[in-house]
Amino acid sequence: MASNSPIEWTSSTWNPLTGCTKISPGCAHCYAERMAGRLQAMGQSNYANGFELTLQPQALELPLRWKRPQRIFVNSMSDLFHKDVPPAFIQQVFAVMQRATWHEFQILTKRSLRLLELAPSLPWPSHVWMGVSVERQDYTFRIDHLRQTPARIKFLSLEPLLGPLPNLNLAGIDWVVVGGESGPGARPMDPAWARDLRDQCLAASVPFFFKQWGGVNKKRTGRELDGRTWDQMPPAAATRPPTRVNPDASPRTARPSPGNPTAMEATAVED
Repeated sequence: MASNSPIEWTSSTWNPLTGCTKISPGCAHCYAERMAGRLQAMGQSNYANGFELTLQPQALELPLRWKRPQRIFVNSMSDLFHKDVPPAFIQQVFAVMQRATWHEFQILTKRSLRLLELAPSLPWPSHVWMGVSVERQDYTFRIDHLRQTPARIKFLSLEPLLGPLPNLNLAGIDWVVVGGESGPGARPMDPAWARDLRDQCLAASVPFFFKQWGGVNKKRTGRELDGRTWDQMPPAAATRPPTRVNPDASPRTARPSPGNPTAMEATAVED
Protein backbone atom coordinates (compact mmCIF):
# COMPACT_ATOMS: atom_id res chain seq x y z
CA MET A 1 0.00 0.00 0.00
CA ALA A 2 3.03 2.27 -0.10
CA SER A 3 6.12 2.51 -2.20
CA ASN A 4 8.97 4.60 -3.45
CA SER A 5 7.32 6.77 -6.05
CA PRO A 6 8.40 7.46 -9.64
CA ILE A 7 6.35 10.69 -9.57
CA GLU A 8 8.81 13.54 -10.06
CA TRP A 9 7.53 15.82 -7.28
CA THR A 10 7.30 13.33 -4.43
CA SER A 11 9.35 10.50 -2.92
CA SER A 12 6.79 7.94 -1.71
CA THR A 13 3.09 7.17 -1.95
CA TRP A 14 0.69 6.10 0.78
CA ASN A 15 -2.76 4.74 -0.04
CA PRO A 16 -5.03 4.32 3.00
CA LEU A 17 -7.85 4.00 0.47
CA THR A 18 -7.96 2.87 -3.14
CA GLY A 19 -10.34 3.31 -6.04
CA CYS A 20 -12.32 6.30 -7.24
CA THR A 21 -14.97 7.51 -9.68
CA LYS A 22 -14.67 9.99 -12.54
CA ILE A 23 -15.73 13.54 -11.80
CA SER A 24 -14.33 15.78 -14.58
CA PRO A 25 -12.57 15.61 -17.98
CA GLY A 26 -9.14 15.10 -16.44
CA CYS A 27 -10.29 11.69 -15.21
CA ALA A 28 -10.99 10.29 -18.68
CA HIS A 29 -7.72 8.36 -19.00
CA CYS A 30 -7.01 7.80 -15.30
CA TYR A 31 -3.60 6.20 -14.69
CA ALA A 32 -4.75 4.91 -11.28
CA GLU A 33 -7.66 3.05 -12.86
CA ARG A 34 -5.31 1.35 -15.33
CA MET A 35 -2.88 0.45 -12.56
CA ALA A 36 -5.62 -0.91 -10.30
CA GLY A 37 -6.77 -3.22 -13.10
CA ARG A 38 -3.26 -4.56 -13.51
CA LEU A 39 -2.83 -5.13 -9.78
CA GLN A 40 -6.18 -6.87 -9.55
CA ALA A 41 -5.19 -9.19 -12.42
CA MET A 42 -1.95 -9.96 -10.58
CA GLY A 43 -3.93 -11.04 -7.49
CA GLN A 44 -2.82 -8.13 -5.28
CA SER A 45 -5.14 -8.43 -2.28
CA ASN A 46 -5.60 -4.69 -1.76
CA TYR A 47 -7.05 -4.47 -5.27
CA ALA A 48 -9.46 -7.38 -5.05
CA ASN A 49 -12.20 -4.80 -5.72
CA GLY A 50 -10.34 -3.36 -8.68
CA PHE A 51 -10.95 0.39 -8.86
CA GLU A 52 -14.02 0.35 -6.61
CA LEU A 53 -13.56 2.74 -3.70
CA THR A 54 -12.16 0.67 -0.83
CA LEU A 55 -10.91 1.77 2.58
CA GLN A 56 -7.59 0.19 3.56
CA PRO A 57 -7.47 0.64 7.38
CA GLN A 58 -4.52 -1.78 7.65
CA ALA A 59 -2.42 0.83 5.84
CA LEU A 60 -3.31 3.75 8.09
CA GLU A 61 -0.22 3.74 10.30
CA LEU A 62 2.40 2.91 7.68
CA PRO A 63 3.99 6.39 7.69
CA LEU A 64 4.61 6.06 11.43
CA ARG A 65 6.86 3.07 10.69
CA TRP A 66 8.97 4.95 8.17
CA LYS A 67 11.70 6.57 10.23
CA ARG A 68 13.54 8.29 7.38
CA PRO A 69 11.88 11.64 6.55
CA GLN A 70 10.07 11.50 3.22
CA ARG A 71 7.77 13.57 1.05
CA ILE A 72 4.65 11.42 0.78
CA PHE A 73 1.88 11.70 -1.81
CA VAL A 74 -1.35 10.71 -0.03
CA ASN A 75 -3.74 8.55 -2.06
CA SER A 76 -2.09 8.40 -5.45
CA MET A 77 -4.68 5.68 -6.20
CA SER A 78 -7.78 7.50 -4.96
CA ASP A 79 -9.16 10.83 -3.70
CA LEU A 80 -9.29 11.32 0.06
CA PHE A 81 -12.23 13.72 -0.26
CA HIS A 82 -14.43 11.44 -2.38
CA LYS A 83 -18.04 11.70 -1.26
CA ASP A 84 -18.12 8.06 -0.13
CA VAL A 85 -15.15 8.32 2.26
CA PRO A 86 -16.55 8.68 5.80
CA PRO A 87 -15.47 11.88 7.58
CA ALA A 88 -14.27 9.76 10.52
CA PHE A 89 -11.84 7.93 8.22
CA ILE A 90 -10.54 11.21 6.79
CA GLN A 91 -9.95 12.37 10.36
CA GLN A 92 -7.99 9.18 11.05
CA VAL A 93 -5.76 9.86 8.04
CA PHE A 94 -5.12 13.40 9.26
CA ALA A 95 -4.41 12.17 12.77
CA VAL A 96 -1.64 9.92 11.43
CA MET A 97 -0.17 12.80 9.43
CA GLN A 98 -0.30 15.02 12.49
CA ARG A 99 1.72 12.46 14.46
CA ALA A 100 4.30 11.84 11.71
CA THR A 101 5.96 15.23 12.05
CA TRP A 102 9.22 14.12 10.37
CA HIS A 103 7.49 13.63 6.99
CA GLU A 104 5.88 16.04 4.53
CA PHE A 105 2.49 14.95 3.20
CA GLN A 106 1.00 16.04 -0.13
CA ILE A 107 -2.76 15.63 -0.59
CA LEU A 108 -4.40 16.27 -3.95
CA THR A 109 -8.13 16.36 -4.67
CA LYS A 110 -10.64 17.20 -7.37
CA ARG A 111 -13.40 17.28 -4.73
CA SER A 112 -12.64 20.81 -3.58
CA LEU A 113 -16.10 21.59 -2.23
CA ARG A 114 -16.00 18.64 0.14
CA LEU A 115 -12.49 19.66 1.15
CA LEU A 116 -13.79 23.13 2.00
CA GLU A 117 -16.71 21.69 3.97
CA LEU A 118 -14.53 19.37 6.06
CA ALA A 119 -11.45 21.57 6.44
CA PRO A 120 -12.56 23.29 9.67
CA SER A 121 -12.83 19.92 11.44
CA LEU A 122 -9.35 18.74 10.43
CA PRO A 123 -5.92 19.49 11.90
CA TRP A 124 -3.57 21.33 9.54
CA PRO A 125 0.03 21.02 10.75
CA SER A 126 2.69 22.78 8.73
CA HIS A 127 4.02 19.56 7.16
CA VAL A 128 0.70 18.76 5.44
CA TRP A 129 0.37 20.27 1.97
CA MET A 130 -3.04 20.55 0.30
CA GLY A 131 -3.59 20.78 -3.44
CA VAL A 132 -6.33 20.73 -6.05
CA SER A 133 -6.26 19.49 -9.64
CA VAL A 134 -7.39 21.90 -12.35
CA GLU A 135 -7.32 20.71 -15.93
CA ARG A 136 -9.40 23.37 -17.68
CA GLN A 137 -10.67 26.92 -17.21
CA ASP A 138 -14.13 25.79 -16.10
CA TYR A 139 -12.61 24.04 -13.04
CA THR A 140 -10.69 26.99 -11.61
CA PHE A 141 -13.36 27.30 -8.91
CA ARG A 142 -11.41 24.56 -7.14
CA ILE A 143 -8.62 27.07 -6.54
CA ASP A 144 -11.00 29.42 -4.72
CA HIS A 145 -12.13 26.55 -2.49
CA LEU A 146 -8.52 25.61 -1.69
CA ARG A 147 -7.64 29.22 -0.90
CA GLN A 148 -10.22 29.26 1.89
CA THR A 149 -8.75 26.29 3.77
CA PRO A 150 -6.28 26.57 6.67
CA ALA A 151 -3.61 24.48 4.88
CA ARG A 152 -0.14 25.99 5.38
CA ILE A 153 1.07 25.03 1.89
CA LYS A 154 -1.50 25.25 -0.90
CA PHE A 155 -0.63 23.94 -4.34
CA LEU A 156 -2.10 23.42 -7.79
CA SER A 157 -1.71 20.40 -10.05
CA LEU A 158 -2.55 21.67 -13.54
CA GLU A 159 -2.37 18.20 -15.03
CA PRO A 160 -3.46 16.84 -17.38
CA LEU A 161 -3.56 20.35 -18.81
CA LEU A 162 -6.39 20.29 -21.35
CA GLY A 163 -6.70 23.96 -22.19
CA PRO A 164 -5.28 27.42 -21.52
CA LEU A 165 -5.54 28.90 -18.02
CA PRO A 166 -4.99 32.62 -18.56
CA ASN A 167 -4.92 35.18 -15.77
CA LEU A 168 -5.01 32.77 -12.84
CA ASN A 169 -5.38 34.36 -9.43
CA LEU A 170 -2.35 32.91 -7.63
CA ALA A 171 -2.89 34.81 -4.40
CA GLY A 172 -2.27 32.44 -1.48
CA ILE A 173 -0.91 29.68 -3.73
CA ASP A 174 2.53 28.35 -2.78
CA TRP A 175 3.37 26.00 -5.65
CA VAL A 176 2.18 25.13 -9.17
CA VAL A 177 2.77 21.84 -11.02
CA VAL A 178 2.06 21.67 -14.76
CA GLY A 179 2.05 18.62 -17.00
CA GLY A 180 0.56 17.07 -20.10
CA GLU A 181 -1.42 13.85 -20.19
CA SER A 182 0.50 10.62 -20.76
CA GLY A 183 -0.38 7.07 -21.68
CA PRO A 184 -2.96 5.53 -24.05
CA GLY A 185 -5.24 8.13 -25.61
CA ALA A 186 -3.23 11.05 -24.26
CA ARG A 187 -4.64 14.42 -25.28
CA PRO A 188 -1.98 16.90 -26.44
CA MET A 189 -0.93 19.95 -24.46
CA ASP A 190 -0.23 23.14 -26.42
CA PRO A 191 3.25 24.46 -25.48
CA ALA A 192 1.78 27.97 -25.30
CA TRP A 193 -0.41 26.90 -22.37
CA ALA A 194 2.60 25.68 -20.36
CA ARG A 195 4.71 28.75 -21.18
CA ASP A 196 1.92 31.08 -20.13
CA LEU A 197 1.55 29.33 -16.78
CA ARG A 198 5.30 29.43 -16.19
CA ASP A 199 5.30 33.15 -16.92
CA GLN A 200 2.35 33.74 -14.59
CA CYS A 201 4.20 31.92 -11.80
CA LEU A 202 7.40 33.88 -12.39
CA ALA A 203 5.48 37.17 -12.31
CA ALA A 204 3.78 36.18 -9.03
CA SER A 205 6.93 34.63 -7.46
CA VAL A 206 5.19 31.28 -7.13
CA PRO A 207 7.47 28.20 -7.45
CA PHE A 208 6.85 26.40 -10.75
CA PHE A 209 7.36 22.70 -11.46
CA PHE A 210 7.09 21.42 -15.03
CA LYS A 211 6.42 17.72 -14.73
CA GLN A 212 6.19 16.47 -18.32
CA TRP A 213 5.00 17.07 -21.87
CA GLY A 214 3.26 13.70 -21.78
CA GLY A 215 1.99 11.85 -24.81
CA VAL A 216 1.87 8.14 -25.51
CA ASN A 217 5.63 7.91 -24.87
CA LYS A 218 6.40 10.53 -22.22
CA LYS A 219 10.04 9.52 -21.89
CA ARG A 220 10.57 10.56 -25.49
CA THR A 221 8.90 13.94 -25.06
CA GLY A 222 10.76 14.63 -21.82
CA ARG A 223 10.49 17.36 -19.20
CA GLU A 224 12.33 20.34 -20.62
CA LEU A 225 10.49 23.58 -21.22
CA ASP A 226 12.41 26.04 -23.39
CA GLY A 227 15.69 24.21 -22.94
CA ARG A 228 15.67 23.55 -19.21
CA THR A 229 13.84 21.70 -16.47
CA TRP A 230 11.72 23.55 -13.93
CA ASP A 231 11.85 21.80 -10.55
CA GLN A 232 11.02 24.59 -8.12
CA MET A 233 9.46 23.61 -4.80
CA PRO A 234 7.72 25.65 -2.09
CA PRO A 235 9.87 26.92 0.78
CA ALA A 236 9.65 25.24 4.17
CA ALA A 237 6.35 25.97 5.91
CA ALA A 238 7.38 25.13 9.46
CA THR A 239 7.08 28.71 10.71
CA ARG A 240 4.11 29.79 8.64
CA PRO A 241 0.86 30.64 10.37
CA PRO A 242 -2.33 29.14 8.93
CA THR A 243 -3.72 31.40 6.22
CA ARG A 244 -7.08 31.92 4.61
CA VAL A 245 -6.99 34.21 1.60
CA ASN A 246 -9.90 36.14 0.17
CA PRO A 247 -10.69 34.45 -3.18
CA ASP A 248 -11.19 37.91 -4.69
CA ALA A 249 -7.77 39.13 -3.57
CA SER A 250 -5.35 40.45 -6.13
CA PRO A 251 -2.49 38.20 -7.25
CA ARG A 252 0.81 38.62 -5.44
CA THR A 253 3.11 41.40 -6.48
CA ALA A 254 6.19 39.97 -8.16
CA ARG A 255 9.25 39.70 -5.90
CA PRO A 256 12.85 39.08 -6.93
CA SER A 257 14.20 35.63 -6.10
CA PRO A 258 17.98 35.74 -6.61
CA GLY A 259 19.44 32.39 -7.51
CA ASN A 260 16.02 30.74 -7.41
CA PRO A 261 16.40 29.66 -3.73
CA THR A 262 13.26 27.54 -3.75
CA ALA A 263 14.41 25.24 -6.54
CA MET A 264 14.92 21.60 -5.67
CA GLU A 265 15.97 18.83 -8.01
CA ALA A 266 13.67 15.84 -8.54
CA THR A 267 15.38 12.60 -9.48
CA ALA A 268 12.60 10.14 -10.28
CA VAL A 269 10.53 9.67 -13.42
CA GLU A 270 6.84 8.73 -13.37
CA ASP A 271 5.64 5.79 -15.47
